[in-house]
Amino acid sequence: MFSLLRSRKLVFKSIIALAFIYFFGLMLKITIDYVPASSNVSFLMIKQTEVHSRPEYLPIFYIHVYSSIFALLAGFIAVFFDKNLKYLHRFSGRIYVIVTLLLSSISGIYIGFFANGGWIAKLAFVLLGILWFYSTYRAYAEIRKRNIRQHRFWMWRSFALALSAITLRMWKVILVYLFHPNPMDVYQIIAWLGWVPNLLLVEYLIKKQKP
Repeated sequence: MFSLLRSRKLVFKSIIALAFIYFFGLMLKITIDYVPASSNVSFLMIKQTEVHSRPEYLPIFYIHVYSSIFALLAGFIAVFFDKNLKYLHRFSGRIYVIVTLLLSSISGIYIGFFANGGWIAKLAFVLLGILWFYSTYRAYAEIRKRNIRQHRFWMWRSFALALSAITLRMWKVILVYLFHPNPMDVYQIIAWLGWVPNLLLVEYLIKKQKP
């Protein structure tokens, strides 16, 4: 029985790892589109007002784009290997915390103020950045106090928010394919769908954990 449970867990973790590798590859491809840095590429083509009226927008945008891909990879390694390969877990965890707190979340908050989709989308993205910063800081603070259990839970929350970079794009494809909504409506919906379900799922998993 114990062997069967271990086998199922191994299969489940393998599926999760393969899924992440696939979607991370897609995110890496999107990131590479922004190399070298330019003001007239991909998403920036519809953000020319911000690019030309706010000199700080472009460098902050690229800080977010370049740092977030490292946060995604480091966060996955830290969460996936939290009980195995301790040195890898700690090393990647440190990278994740530093990159997220100093670069990715703060730049994400700034960009959120200029999101497409009106105040509904702006609120969602700014709140996402704030919660991402806070949950990452709490994960760091808990491990400093040697509170392993709460550290793990806050890392789950933090990485669930980091994964919004992937889930947001998944929801966009699904909504456009099924309903063909107005582009601005899409921004307003996926701004929330990108991270709220992730966080709810993590809270459910946390509640299921034995004391």
